[in-house]
Amino acid sequence: MTLQQIINSARRIVFFGGAGVSTESNIPDFRSTDGLYNQKYAYPPETILSRSFFETRPAEFFDFYRDKMLYPEAKPNNAHLKLVEIEKAGKLTGIVTQNIDGLHQMAGSVRVFELHGSVHRNYCMECGKFHSSEFIMKSAGVPKCECGGVVKPDVVLYQEGLDDATIRGALRAISDADTMIVAGTSLTVYPAAGFLDYFTGKHLVLINRDPTPADHMADLIIREPVGKVLGEIEIG
Repeated sequence: MTLQQIINSARRIVFFGGAGVSTESNIPDFRSTDGLYNQKYAYPPETILSRSFFETRPAEFFDFYRDKMLYPEAKPNNAHLKLVEIEKAGKLTGIVTQNIDGLHQMAGSVRVFELHGSVHRNYCMECGKFHSSEFIMKSAGVPKCECGGVVKPDVVLYQEGLDDATIRGALRAISDADTMIVAGTSLTVYPAAGFLDYFTGKHLVLINRDPTPADHMADLIIREPVGKVLGEIEIG
């Protein structure tokens, strides 16, 4: 079956996406040749993006965070826009994303489970006041709230756990789906990669440039850019 045929026959689609969904919006991924994890820094990105590094070297953390994690000019691409269309048609019941860029919501998607948080939510660690990503971008050094507290991005760092309510919602959507489209993810980051184990529906589709550990489970594998693939889908 083609992807078009699978989507046509589906009633409850869940979309599971990773960094590859946003590369066509000019946000680099992590593990490709020119990805974040193959660039050279004073510390490995996994170290800089850890809770312990954030607490002990906050100034260096925010220098890296502003430079490599914030993309204020990024706009939704064809993948994000097509998913909105599928959702409005009543076929898409949930988007489970590993991305923190907020592009699904910017495009207009409603039921989005952000496993790793969002750069658009930032909270004072003292008083809890909300601050925008623009506030983080424009601040110098360690961003501070009016009360004097450090403002922390609501993103899941290494050494931190995922949000329980987000996990429950995502797993419920996956468990109830008859079709699951997995796109732009290497499926090597846990616990997120293990979410596929909860899918018991009819069709599993993988859209990814490189092979993944779940290829043997898929009904259809497409090795092309996610935006190009979804952009060609027609929703009646």
